[in-house]
Amino acid sequence: MMNLMHWRLLVAVADHGSITAAAECVGMTQSAASQAMAGMEATLGAQLFTREPRKTLPTALGLNVIEQARVMMGALQAIRSTVDEARPMLRGTLRIASFPFVLDTFLRPLLQRFKQLYPGIEVTTLQVTDNEVETLLDAELIDLGVVLNPKPGRNATVLGRDNWVAVVPAQHALAQRPAGSAVTLAELLEQPFVLATGGCTANARSLSADAGLALRDVRVEVREWNSAFSLVREGIGVTLVPEMTLPVQRQGLRVMPLSTPVHREFCLVGSPNHGPGVAAQALLKMLAD
Repeated sequence: MMNLMHWRLLVAVADHGSITAAAECVGMTQSAASQAMAGMEATLGAQLFTREPRKTLPTALGLNVIEQARVMMGALQAIRSTVDEARPMLRGTLRIASFPFVLDTFLRPLLQRFKQLYPGIEVTTLQVTDNEVETLLDAELIDLGVVLNPKPGRNATVLGRDNWVAVVPAQHALAQRPAGSAVTLAELLEQPFVLATGGCTANARSLSADAGLALRDVRVEVREWNSAFSLVREGIGVTLVPEMTLPVQRQGLRVMPLSTPVHREFCLVGSPNHGPGVAAQALLKMLAD
C-alpha cells in the first residue's frame, strides 16, 4: 500500500537523481527508501526508474507518474495553506446587537447558516434599541450592530429595506378612497394619531420632523406594533408603520401607501473606530456572497 511518504520519496528521487539523496531529503534511511521504491513499483506493476551506478533516472512511464505526483503534492500544499489561512476563523467570538424585529426576521436564519460554516465561532446576540446599538458600537462592546438608515459613507451591509405605510380604521374617511389610493404624510399627521415606535428612534415623530411637519394630536404612544393595530381597529386614531410589521389578519384596517414613498433600510455596521475583526469579516463575506 502506498502512502504520502511514498509519493514524497518518488518526487525527491526525480529531483535528486539518487535514492540516497532522496532518502536523506524525506528523512528515511537509504535501505528503507530502496525498499519503498521497490514496493511502489511492485504495487503499480511497472518500472518507474532505471538504476545506474551513479544515477537513478525515471522511465517514460515514471515521468508521467511523477508529473501526477507533483500535482497531488501541490494540491496537498494548497489544502494546508487554505487551512492555515482559515485558522483564525476556526475559533473566535462574534457579538452582534440588533433591535428585536430585525434579529428575529433577518438575522437568525443568517446566523444559523453562519454557524454551519464556522462552527468554532461563538456568536452572541443582544436585543437592544437602535440608540443602544450605536452606544455599544462606540464603546467597542460589540463587533457588529444593526443600524437604521446609516449615514452615507459608513461601511454598511444591507440586510433589508421596506416602506412606511399608513394604517387607518376601515371606517375612516381616508379609507373610503378607491383601492390603491395613496395618502400624503401631511394629511395623515393631521388625524388623531396612534404613535407606534417599535422601540426605535425612527418612527412617525422623527419622520414628521424630517419632513418639517408635526404630530399635533397623539392620542396614545405604544412600543409594540401589534398594540398600535389593535388601537387603530378600535378607532382611536391612525398610525404610520413599516410595511414589514403589518399583521397577516387586517380586518378592520385599511393599509395605504404614502404618496411620496418613505423607506427605511437596516444594515450591519461595525465600530466607527476600527475595521471589523476576523469573525465579523467572515460573516460579512458570507452575506456578500
